[in-house]
Amino acid sequence: MFRVIFLFVVLGLGLFAGTQYAGQQGYVLISVANKTIEMSVTTLVIFVIATLAALFALEFFVKKALNASSATWNWFSVRKMRRSRRYTNEGIIKLLEGDFKQAEKKVTRWANHHDMPLLCYLVASEAAQGMGNHEQRDRYLELASQQEHSQLAVELTRAKQQIRDANYNQAFDTLSTLKANHPNNAMVLNLLKQVYIELKLWQPLLDLLPKLVKQGIVAKEEQEPLTKRAQCGLLNDVAEQNGSEGLVSHWNTLPRKVKADTHLIECFAKQLISRGADHEAFTLIKETLSKHPSSTLYSLLPELKLADDHPVIIFLEGTLRKDAHNAEAHSAIARFLLRSGKWPEAQQHLEKALSVRSSVSDYGYLSDALEKQNLTKAAHEVSKKALTLIKDPVA
Repeated sequence: MFRVIFLFVVLGLGLFAGTQYAGQQGYVLISVANKTIEMSVTTLVIFVIATLAALFALEFFVKKALNASSATWNWFSVRKMRRSRRYTNEGIIKLLEGDFKQAEKKVTRWANHHDMPLLCYLVASEAAQGMGNHEQRDRYLELASQQEHSQLAVELTRAKQQIRDANYNQAFDTLSTLKANHPNNAMVLNLLKQVYIELKLWQPLLDLLPKLVKQGIVAKEEQEPLTKRAQCGLLNDVAEQNGSEGLVSHWNTLPRKVKADTHLIECFAKQLISRGADHEAFTLIKETLSKHPSSTLYSLLPELKLADDHPVIIFLEGTLRKDAHNAEAHSAIARFLLRSGKWPEAQQHLEKALSVRSSVSDYGYLSDALEKQNLTKAAHEVSKKALTLIKDPVA
């Protein structure tokens, strides 16, 4: 537009000058080397205007030609990109359907023309993983890692694949590096939780749990059982590394609220028993049951290897005097009686326990007690009840 206006201005000035100086055209002499050109001023003005017009017209047509060429190139590029997107979408569907071979073929066919090749290579890597082709899987991950801003997506994909292959140590290394760079990424934290559980890294799991709950990765109702599991696992680790003395020292360092949990007390007692600290385990169980009767703790008493079982039996008899319907206490004392060969007394306690609640193990003990008394038919009936309970636990 500016050039057109400029031409009209020059043309107007020329016309104005032509009317003013009509008949006085002047004289112009141009000498170049051995050549000379002569013309009037009017002719020179017209020549300049015509030259400028020609140059402007040439520029216009050149630009039009270049734009047409660029538009044609862009049309082909967009067409290729659209086709690549379509193949990638189809490949993702095939991946979800489990057709890994077709998924790999579709997403890699036009990956170079896709506006996000990273997506193509990650999908191809998952497809290769599905086919069990680890070499191809890693090659696609390498291609994906060469794309911009790919580190998080690539390493998360790698970690998920390592977890699916049960390569938890490799996944731990991958995720630990990611956590250093992305400490609040929900996916990184959730995968770390899985790896910690599989590798039984209980202390790191306990340290991570508050952040998992805060970010909503672990629900509050899931936090308590997960914490108990980690605490029990930690007790086992301490017992293996430091023995019963180290286990007791670790227990004493725990918060009072933690030590009041009967599930953890049971874990602690089991570890003491497994390490030969049966006397300490009996003291712990007796003190806990005096405050908080627990069925699981009663079942641990017959597992104690004490020099004299009499104190345990006295304790159980005292419990039954207070509560004659304590099924677990009946079951525990019956096991001591079976050990001593007192079959009728053991039978009585087991029958009382079973009258309160059903128990496959108690049916088994009762069947043994009846067999020892040559009550074969009754023992057979009890065994049938135990089998029925195993097949139908709700019954």
